[in-house]
Amino acid sequence: MLGRKRKAMEAAAEQGNSLGRDAWRRLRANKAAMVSLGLLILISIAVVVGPWLSPYNYFSQDYNAIWQAPNLANGHFFGTDRVGRDLFVRSMTGGRISLMVGIVTTLVSLIIGVSYGAIAGFVGGRTDSIMMRAVDILYSLPFMFFVILLVVFFGRNLFLLFAAIGAVSWLDMARIVRGQTLTIKHQPYIEAARMSGAGMGHILARHVVPNLLGIVVVYVTLTIPQVILFESFLSYLGLGVQPPATSWGALINDGTGEMGIAPWLLIIPSIFLAVTLFCFNFIGDGLRDALDPKDR
Repeated sequence: MLGRKRKAMEAAAEQGNSLGRDAWRRLRANKAAMVSLGLLILISIAVVVGPWLSPYNYFSQDYNAIWQAPNLANGHFFGTDRVGRDLFVRSMTGGRISLMVGIVTTLVSLIIGVSYGAIAGFVGGRTDSIMMRAVDILYSLPFMFFVILLVVFFGRNLFLLFAAIGAVSWLDMARIVRGQTLTIKHQPYIEAARMSGAGMGHILARHVVPNLLGIVVVYVTLTIPQVILFESFLSYLGLGVQPPATSWGALINDGTGEMGIAPWLLIIPSIFLAVTLFCFNFIGDGLRDALDPKDR
C-alpha cells in the first residue's frame, strides 16, 4: 500500500514538472545565458541607481575638468567630455533611454505582430492572403528610409520614436506567429473549443496565444538588441534621441568626433552597448534551446 502511494506521488511530481520549470532547468544549464542574464541585471541596476552614486548630476559642467581621463579620486569614474560633463552619469542616464527604447518598442511590435499574425493564421483563406500581402508590401519598403521618414514627418519626440520603430519592427513577428497559428489551429483542443461554441476571440486569447509564448519570448529577446542597435544608429545620424536627452548611440556619436583627444568618450558607451547586445543574444539563444520541444 505504501509502495503504491509512493509511486503515485512520484508520478504526480513528474507531472507537476511543468514546461516552465523544465525550461528554467535547461536555461540554468546554459552557462553563457546565465552569465549574460547576470550581467544584464547588473547593467539594469547600474543605469537605474548609478547616477545617484555620483557626486555630479546630469547637467553639471566642470570647466576645470575638461576632457579629464577616468579618475576615481575626483569622482569622474568614466572621465569628462569637452564641457566637463561627467561621462559616468551620462552613460548611466543614456542606458536608461536605450533600454527603455528597446523594451517599449519591442512591446509595441509584440502587440501588433502577435495580434496581426494570430488573426491572419486563424482566419485563413482570402483574409489571410490579403493580410500577408500587406505585410509583403511593407517588407518591400526600405526599412531605414521608412523609419527616417516617420521620424522626420512626426517629429523627434522620444515617444514618437518608440512608435516609429515599433511600427515597422512587427513584420517578422507577424510572419512567425502566423506560421505557428496555422499549425496550432488544427490541433484537437482547438476543434474541441469550436465544438463547444467558443468564439474566435476566446479561442485566440485562451488557446492560440498561450501556445505561442515560447517562440514569442525567444523572438522578443532577439528583437530588443536589434531595436537598441537601430535606435543607436538613428542617434548616430542625429535622428534619434535629441539633446538634452542622450542614449548610448548619441554618446557614441559624440565620442567619434573626439576620439583622438578623449578616446574614453567613445570606448565606454561602446562597451556598454556591445555587452548589452551580446547579453540579449546569448539569453535568446539559451531560451531557444530551453524551449525547443525537439530536445525534450
